[in-house]
Amino acid sequence: MKKTGINKNVIMLCECAVMVALATVLSLIKIEFPYGGSITICSMLPILIIGYRYKPLVGCLTGVVYGLIQMLFGMSNFAYATSWQAALMILFFDYLIAFGVIGLGGVFRGIKNQAVGLALGALLASVLRFLCHFLSGITVWAGFADGMPVWLYSLIYNGLYMLPKFGILIAAAIALGLLVDFRSEKLGAVKRAKK
Repeated sequence: MKKTGINKNVIMLCECAVMVALATVLSLIKIEFPYGGSITICSMLPILIIGYRYKPLVGCLTGVVYGLIQMLFGMSNFAYATSWQAALMILFFDYLIAFGVIGLGGVFRGIKNQAVGLALGALLASVLRFLCHFLSGITVWAGFADGMPVWLYSLIYNGLYMLPKFGILIAAAIALGLLVDFRSEKLGAVKRAKK
């Protein structure tokens, strides 16, 4: 029986919901830093996979939903906002845009080697997410720099927790890319070329 467009959309929405739930659970297993940020085990990977499977736009929208959930867990961060502009910076650059850009990792789907495509996608998503938090760090969180140049404070603080997180993400993306075929409609093992 051939699937209709409606069934494909329902399947896609269900996969997105499951991946947001999985990303949320993975985000709870963490080493937390004092003023926000944490090292998690592959919490970005489910959103990256959605972007890879269903195009970057779907991945970005899924990432925004995930960002909203993360914002609910991190509502206490808004207490540090000294103005409505700072609150907007936290909203967008610590949550909505920062998590939305993860879905852009799907832009490398066209690369023949899936593991390389996922690794490049993980790298792109990681750099873009870092830039979001870096911008937030030099604006909203500048008061914590304590005499240090604000850009350096943001670079060091965000780098300390994001570099390990991104290393874990890229390694996991490569491993999964070698094992699971995310390009096929039904997930299955990657087919090896016959010698």
